[in-house]
Amino acid sequence: MAPLDHPDHNTVERQLKDVIQILYEIMIQVTNYDAHLAPPSSSTTTTTNTTTTIGTPNGNSTPLRTPIPTSSSSSSHTNAPPTREVLASQLGQLSSALQSVSRVAAHPSAAALLPGLPFELIQYVEGGRNPDIYTREFVELVRRQNQLMRGKMRAFAGFRDVLAGEMAEALPELREDVGRVVRGTGGEWPLAGEGAGAGAGAAQ
Repeated sequence: MAPLDHPDHNTVERQLKDVIQILYEIMIQVTNYDAHLAPPSSSTTTTTNTTTTIGTPNGNSTPLRTPIPTSSSSSSHTNAPPTREVLASQLGQLSSALQSVSRVAAHPSAAALLPGLPFELIQYVEGGRNPDIYTREFVELVRRQNQLMRGKMRAFAGFRDVLAGEMAEALPELREDVGRVVRGTGGEWPLAGEGAGAGAGAAQ
């Protein structure tokens, strides 16, 4: 199990699963809430409460003490435990689970060890949209931007070569400087078709 001082993806994933499980149990209890049920009578009902403990990789455990009533009654009427007590217990479990997640998230090394999520992606999920749509739109946007940038680079390279050729022809004394600038910006010097002209000019 990963220690608390080294939070990782598995630690946060399991803690979030604990939180989701507790929230699901709270939802069930709220849906069937009844604060007026009396506790079971010892003479008619025997109730067994089981405790489930979910371990987390950080060495701590988030106990999920959800009473599961197992009743055997000799009478025709069975009394259930009050929902209020069960709900209060689960709210306490939720508080402990959220505190565990907060401790891991606030750790100094969490930003470097845990993956980051774009805010836009979180908005997609909150809006009920498929996160794959965000990924597809992001890839399409990057492709368009790359194509636009490549077109600009080719256009500027062509303009550079035309300008360098004109300057070398009009100002022969700056030919070496022009060639140095062209090579420094990723171009080739002499330019294609300039070699013969340069040789003829040197021969004259």
